[in-house]
Amino acid sequence: MSEGTTEKVVKTDAEWREQLTPDEYRVLREAGTERPFTGQYTDTKTEGVYRCKACGAELFRSGEKFESHCGWPSFWAPSENDNVVLIEDRSLGMLRTEVRCGTCDSHLGHVFLGEGYDTPTDARYCINSISLTLEPAKE
Repeated sequence: MSEGTTEKVVKTDAEWREQLTPDEYRVLREAGTERPFTGQYTDTKTEGVYRCKACGAELFRSGEKFESHCGWPSFWAPSENDNVVLIEDRSLGMLRTEVRCGTCDSHLGHVFLGEGYDTPTDARYCINSISLTLEPAKE
């Protein structure tokens, strides 16, 4: 892989089903949502890198994680702009912005703007824990 270029991960539906648990598949491949306050990383304070559960791409860093008290891990910015893709989402009768992995096109969550959080971007990337793995920082 050359610097600045991300190799896309493309798999068949059957390959994703084989790799992911049924709950992971529902969220990552069918744009589901885990129940609030149930995810592994909602309250995690561990320093490190959050990666896509489906393909391992770096998505967020712990330095941009903040407590939003919404029930899901929240970040004020992704670690690299091209690691996430934002897509207009008109499902459920509302207009939202979906967050997807830029490498494998897996659903991660949604981003919300202008909610008044005291963060540098005033953005809340509300991400399903089940969409992530955490690689703790080396000591």
